[in-house]
Amino acid sequence: MTERSDLEGRCGTCARFVRVVERIDENGEVTRAGECLLGVWPAPLYETNTCVEYTKRGTLALRPPDRPKQPRAHPSISEPIEITLPGDLLDMDADEFKRVLRTVIRQELATSPVELGGRWRGGEIVLKPGKEGTQEKSVPIDTFFHKIVMLRDKLRVLEQKINSSPKLDDEEKVQMQQYVTQCYGSLTTFNVLFADKDDGFVGQKE
Repeated sequence: MTERSDLEGRCGTCARFVRVVERIDENGEVTRAGECLLGVWPAPLYETNTCVEYTKRGTLALRPPDRPKQPRAHPSISEPIEITLPGDLLDMDADEFKRVLRTVIRQELATSPVELGGRWRGGEIVLKPGKEGTQEKSVPIDTFFHKIVMLRDKLRVLEQKINSSPKLDDEEKVQMQQYVTQCYGSLTTFNVLFADKDDGFVGQKE
């Protein structure tokens, strides 16, 4: 299986992208889907996905240099350290804790599993040219939907970076947020594809 040159930094060239399956559509386009060893993305994971845990295939993540150990002050026996954990956390078993941890990671990455509406599954989008004698183009709806979800996730990441940027003042953040909101508004046409309407785009609210 050859690697595409445009997948640098994406799951398609990540060392943690495993159990890959290739699908070829009617137009001969190849789509690769697999699984993430870290479980950052739920299966099926596509080769064009990205996350902060990317590690190029054939390389190893370098360990940071060891810091010199600082002497630690040991508390006296008469002064025990008390740590209070939330009751909900104490009641979780290992599997439930892993599920919660994955949810938090996905929220921080502005990603989440999204389902295509049932009536669209197996369908296709047909582009008919206005010029006679030219061939029309058809695209599987699930492939098109995947690209829409990727665009949505990238906008959410951009929104988070704007909000947390220390180099932007409040006025600049508001202005840039307005541009992002306008992008959401332009994409609300595609909300009809989402199985859960809450997963779709939300533009400017009255």
